[in-house]
Amino acid sequence: MTSVWRVRDFRLVWAAQTLSSFGNGISQLAYPLLMLALTGSATAAGALAAVRAVPYLVLGLPAGALVDRWDRRRTMVLCDLGRAVNMATVPVALAFSALTPAHLFVTGFVGGVLHVFFSAAENAVLPNVVGRDRLTGAVSGVETAQAATGVLAGPVGGALLQVGRGVPFLVDAVSFLASALCLALVRADFRAEPALALGSVRTEVSEGVRWLWGHRPLRLIALTAAGLQVAVSGVALVAIVAARDASPAAIGGLFAVLGIGGVVGAVIAPKLKTGLGLTGLLLSVLWLQGVLWVVLAFSTGLVAVGVVLALFAVSMPCFGVAALSYQLEVTPDHLLGRVGTAFSLLIWAATPVGAAAAGVLLDVVTPGTTSLLFAGWVVVLGAAATPALGRATRMVGRRPNVS
Repeated sequence: MTSVWRVRDFRLVWAAQTLSSFGNGISQLAYPLLMLALTGSATAAGALAAVRAVPYLVLGLPAGALVDRWDRRRTMVLCDLGRAVNMATVPVALAFSALTPAHLFVTGFVGGVLHVFFSAAENAVLPNVVGRDRLTGAVSGVETAQAATGVLAGPVGGALLQVGRGVPFLVDAVSFLASALCLALVRADFRAEPALALGSVRTEVSEGVRWLWGHRPLRLIALTAAGLQVAVSGVALVAIVAARDASPAAIGGLFAVLGIGGVVGAVIAPKLKTGLGLTGLLLSVLWLQGVLWVVLAFSTGLVAVGVVLALFAVSMPCFGVAALSYQLEVTPDHLLGRVGTAFSLLIWAATPVGAAAAGVLLDVVTPGTTSLLFAGWVVVLGAAATPALGRATRMVGRRPNVS
């Protein structure tokens, strides 16, 4: 097979998604720091983060349905242009000493809305740009870039803030403009067939959810991924508490390990999938993480905790690349937006559950006991998923006739 990197249109789409991800990473740090500088209130900074997250919960599923109706390229370009203008209003308001907390709340919410629609479209375009036989490589490339920007965007955003409060937002705006230009230069069609609006948005959302639930292998993968996400969402907090006697710089190093591990995992995922197969890779990650939780329970030194975190960080992209590439392979083109957002929303909803559970457990028991409880959860999940995914393997490649 020709490498995805030889496909001109994929390189442009990849560049656009990377620039968009980098811009989001910069603003993720810059927003709360600027709010703190304006108000001195941690509550206001937290409220701003919540406001930026609300669109994911409220608009995730409708965005998938609308993106399946609309021209996906135009949607992504318009979202990028809208985000560029939205970000540019912050440095302009700063220049005229007119920036207020309300302004940040509005731009944060608008940026969140536009990001939801961009995200609903971005993965849906990959099957039409690279073909379904090269999706694993394409997803790996996208995930690698997102992991790398996750490592770099924070330090870059912090450095830009030192230059000037409005500079990160200005750079963010430029990154969105560059992303829009890359997408405009893509020659390939972003859908395999004309878009058809067959009913209300609610009806079309229901169709996507029913299709996901009716496709047994994909349903099992989604539920397993969500269950695994519950546990892995708490690992960083458990590690911080376990290493609380270390210096802040050392704890910061642990988070650098998470970012670097994510890059490594996304890079090696295609080879592991080729060697182990879809089900083999998914189950290997599942059982590996069960073992890692047990090891973390008895890890006392900073180095030991760092090694466990690194293995967690490497394993999660392997699961994610395999699951997402399979989801894109089997989903019909006209349902890609709806099924993708339903799949993502299920995993995203599991994240706060795991983080909250870790916080509650760490308040009442030791980090070691918390780790063993999460290990138990993953082992139960593995015991349930192993035979189910094994049986579902025989169905891989089939598409149910769900209406």
